[in-house]
Amino acid sequence: MLKNYLKIAIRNLKKHKFYTFINILGLSVGVAVCMIISLFVINEISYDKHFKDADQIYRIHADIIFGGNHWDMIQSPAPMAEALPAEFPEVEYAVNFRTRGSYLVKEIDENIKEDGVVWASNDFFHVFGTPILEGNKDGVLAEPNTMAVSKSIAEKYFPGESAIGKTLILDNKMNFRITGVYDDIPQNSHFHFDFLLSMEGLPEAKSTSWLSNNFQTYLKIREDADPEALNQKLMSLIEKNVEPELGRLFGEGATLDAMMADGAKMEYDLQPLLDIHLKSDLMGEFEPNFNITYVYLFVAVALFILVIACINFMNLSTARSANRAKEVGIRKVMGSFRAHLIRQFLIESILLSFISFVIAVPLVALLLPFFNDLAGRELVMPFSYFNFYGILLIGAIGTGLLAGVYPAFFLSGFKPISILKGSVSMGMKSGMIRSSLVVFQFAISIILVIATIAVFNQLNYIQNKKIGFNKEQIITVEDVYALGDQAETFKREILSNSIMESGTITGYLPVSGTWRSDTPWWVEGKDPKQTENMVSIQNWEVDYNYVKTMGMEIAEGRDFSMDFPSDSSAVIINETAAKQFNFIGDPIGQKINSMAGDNETANLDHLRSKTVVGVVKNLNFESLKENIGSVMIFLSERPEGIASFRFNSENTDEVVSFIEAKWNEMAPGQPFTYSFLDDRFGQMYASETRLGKVFGIFAGFAIVIACLGLFALTAFTAEQRTKEIGIRKVLGSGIGSIVVLLSKEFAKLVVIAFLIASPIAWWVMQKWLEDYEFKQELSWQVFLGAGVFAIVIALLTTSYQSIKAATANPVNSLKSE
Repeated sequence: MLKNYLKIAIRNLKKHKFYTFINILGLSVGVAVCMIISLFVINEISYDKHFKDADQIYRIHADIIFGGNHWDMIQSPAPMAEALPAEFPEVEYAVNFRTRGSYLVKEIDENIKEDGVVWASNDFFHVFGTPILEGNKDGVLAEPNTMAVSKSIAEKYFPGESAIGKTLILDNKMNFRITGVYDDIPQNSHFHFDFLLSMEGLPEAKSTSWLSNNFQTYLKIREDADPEALNQKLMSLIEKNVEPELGRLFGEGATLDAMMADGAKMEYDLQPLLDIHLKSDLMGEFEPNFNITYVYLFVAVALFILVIACINFMNLSTARSANRAKEVGIRKVMGSFRAHLIRQFLIESILLSFISFVIAVPLVALLLPFFNDLAGRELVMPFSYFNFYGILLIGAIGTGLLAGVYPAFFLSGFKPISILKGSVSMGMKSGMIRSSLVVFQFAISIILVIATIAVFNQLNYIQNKKIGFNKEQIITVEDVYALGDQAETFKREILSNSIMESGTITGYLPVSGTWRSDTPWWVEGKDPKQTENMVSIQNWEVDYNYVKTMGMEIAEGRDFSMDFPSDSSAVIINETAAKQFNFIGDPIGQKINSMAGDNETANLDHLRSKTVVGVVKNLNFESLKENIGSVMIFLSERPEGIASFRFNSENTDEVVSFIEAKWNEMAPGQPFTYSFLDDRFGQMYASETRLGKVFGIFAGFAIVIACLGLFALTAFTAEQRTKEIGIRKVLGSGIGSIVVLLSKEFAKLVVIAFLIASPIAWWVMQKWLEDYEFKQELSWQVFLGAGVFAIVIALLTTSYQSIKAATANPVNSLKSE
């Protein structure tokens, strides 16, 4: 019986080659897109699951409000990692991390710039269970000036030999002996460290301050421990250690409760490791994370695109019902039961689905490298997994059933008497459902188009918004410390070229990923013990040309000048800081104070004072998702970090070549690393740019699949109305009126789809824009543009078949009557 079903199915598919081709093409593309999205989603939800006992690993999350600023971050105090296992028996191990940016690394002569470097305490391998290939995990990082490196790094620097006992030199001055080699951290991890430097050699790791948050702390709890109970007890540890420090800083009576009563906040809790990649977007993340909302969105898009492809099959099957009606009637008269007919139609659908899946697999393999470049991932086809083929088989059967179940029940339900009497209309019973499905297809497509336009509108707004500094035509050269005491000489040499307008050396730039340092300050004369008088403010050490080079605009006062020796104790603040300090009258000349000394020695008996000489207009120095924070800039005795130069040449290659030549002359053997400030600014929105491109591609696929179905439906409609068109032409109808006749029904459906899609798209994009403090509001032009685009595409799709039918010779359509 199955053999006969397959023979009839293959015969029908061959008989109607055009419709078979349309169905297979649409379904193949839909399945391919669905598979790519599935691989992407599976990869995203698998992050960090490779770590041993991943469900027992947590990170300390800090939520702090102080001095008018809010920090929602992953940083915690230095003593936290040591205190957790000592205070709470449910904590098995804890590890501290400290990131310090990139390092220059060499074995003997040539430096290589390496980014995956972090300082880590000795229990790293106990917490994460990363396999140690060489060395003893109990003591790999127990001594100062030792390090563990990944397998890739060991092979890179010491190919064909053991790296244990070998020495690498960091930043031309720090020698580290390799005591361990560990397996490479997989791609689907929220951090990727290739160098673990022993925390024993880091001076700030010995800090006992509980008010300074500069480290990232991870812990592993025992299998039977209750993380919620530990969360409740965590604040007791904070209170126990913070209270004495507040007393030392501000004197007796300074308590955590008193600070909180004044509006401050200091809360720490546990964040599960498995929540980090999809549910965390905190200050200080090791790498950009993804968003669980986007995962849900991608799953929905995958399902919608697959459903759109299945709808094409449903629509064509029901539209062509009259062509199968006689077959159904004769088979029923000859004794076939409805169940037999249902099986027949479902097997046809499953066969078509199976062929589409076979075509989709190589299509995915072809498209996956392009998607990886777009999404910044390393997805691969899982050909080596046996389960993959089982999933494909189940998917093919499931998709075939999804696409074929309605047509099967619809077609098998015809009454043989009505059929043989010729009273079955040409598929019109399903007209309402078919129209609804077309509306659904185009509604989803229009939503995706609107989302794509809205994302790129926001990105365009970000790129063109006034952000308080001029990011154009600034080149940055990193690792200036490699120049030693020639940094200022290097800057003067570069500025000797007439194409260079100004230059500055500092690690503090108004883009994410550069140096940051904040401390509390207060206006001289006000009581610092009262929290409302404190302003926690970014402290940026710069040189004389910083404001000019960054293109900042002075709102009040002046820039730093060598004509004023007193500027060594001067400060320039931004408008937000001036507002938070609540200066009475003119801020120029006002004095602000802060505690001098390090975290262990600072108190109210030792102060440093600065005088405000200028106020710059507010600048967005972090993502536009954040409010503008307060910033103060002051002169440094020995600027270091990054050299930035503003140039006035359109020939950027000339600028790069000139600077590189000077660098190689003054720092031979040191890698030359440069970038442009506007590119660094754009990198803050790399995930949004990728999202927009991905949505654009998916929207394109959705529209193509929907139009394939519309194209076939138009062809079938024209075929069914051939004689009507011939009669109309004989009676004098023109080509234009016939094209309108055939196209207006489908155009009407697309308009209805637009009216349904617009409010849904508006709501979805409004939710997305809520993440931005500064945003481009959705305008009616976005929706109008998407609607016009969809209608034009639909009309272009239908016009070919309509014009073909309208220009046909009416003699050919009428001579058979």
